[in-house]
Amino acid sequence: MNLTVRYFASIREAAGTASEELDTEAGTIAELRAELLTRGGALAQALAPGRAVRMALNQALAHEHAGLSEGDEVAFFPPVTGG
Repeated sequence: MNLTVRYFASIREAAGTASEELDTEAGTIAELRAELLTRGGALAQALAPGRAVRMALNQALAHEHAGLSEGDEVAFFPPVTGG
């Protein structure tokens, strides 16, 4: 299935792009994240297990086990802090 994947803040810097169209067999956000980890490099470090990462599905915060459908938009971003 085809998805739009968006990256924000430090994860965007690690990915080297703000967004990409991705053809995937992932059925959940967790599976998509695992697929992205296989690329290695800075993006894999940013999305590594244990790293604080927020996820959104179609512009609404989502749990990693949320199911994916054709044409969905998934976003990955670090937790927001104030100061």
